[in-house]
Amino acid sequence: MAIKISSYNLNGIRAADRKGLQNWFETSKPDIVCFQELKATEEQVPEEIKSLPYHSYYHSAEKKGYSGVAIFTKEKPINVQNGMGVDWVDAEGRVIMAEYASFVVVSLYAPSGTTGDIRQDMKFKWMDAFPAYVDTLREIGKPFVICGDYNIAHTEIDIHNPKANKKTSGFLPEEREWVSKFLESGMHDVFREQHPDTVDLYSWWSYRAASKSKNKGWRIDYHMANPEMAKKAISAEIEMDWDLSDHAAVSVTYDL
Repeated sequence: MAIKISSYNLNGIRAADRKGLQNWFETSKPDIVCFQELKATEEQVPEEIKSLPYHSYYHSAEKKGYSGVAIFTKEKPINVQNGMGVDWVDAEGRVIMAEYASFVVVSLYAPSGTTGDIRQDMKFKWMDAFPAYVDTLREIGKPFVICGDYNIAHTEIDIHNPKANKKTSGFLPEEREWVSKFLESGMHDVFREQHPDTVDLYSWWSYRAASKSKNKGWRIDYHMANPEMAKKAISAEIEMDWDLSDHAAVSVTYDL
């Protein structure tokens, strides 16, 4: 059975709704969507989005208008869990997990360090803590994929100007090394494995300087899967044609 799973940082679900989120659902036809950066509580989600034929689950941040993740799914999960067991991360609404009979899906919004040293230090703390959460997913014993905005471009082909960004949060050597070690631990970058040598494939573009029209972007949104899930991937795409956010949906079809 082919299942399309999409990861989409909306940069505000209410703003994305005004730009045509419902049309994206109707055209893209995902079976499961992992949303990030809702910037809304469940009560604030537009009714036309709530009325779509999906079960929806939310983990909003305690701070209003900030962060937040969700999973929209056609099939009802057997279990949904919010958070990763780290208080400050969970207060920011960054992780939600849905377990199905034969696989597990996580929506992740990793911290960004772009606003200064304090947030960069917190990002490093998250990087230290996250592998322990991944171990809990392994213990479930099912194929799993962690979809989301990791706020890190891994290699030089994942960013339009690597030389100029070597000291920029999101492309720091320590961050890139973390992704390398994450992959060495047994995880798979599903999109890159489907497109191993293709350059200029990005998932985020700054709103400044017409970056998207010039395709000056970063690939920071991933499907990171364990081996059992990764081998089920059939195809992967970045849905660049939509302008609902400064990110694009990263969609992978799995044979489950």
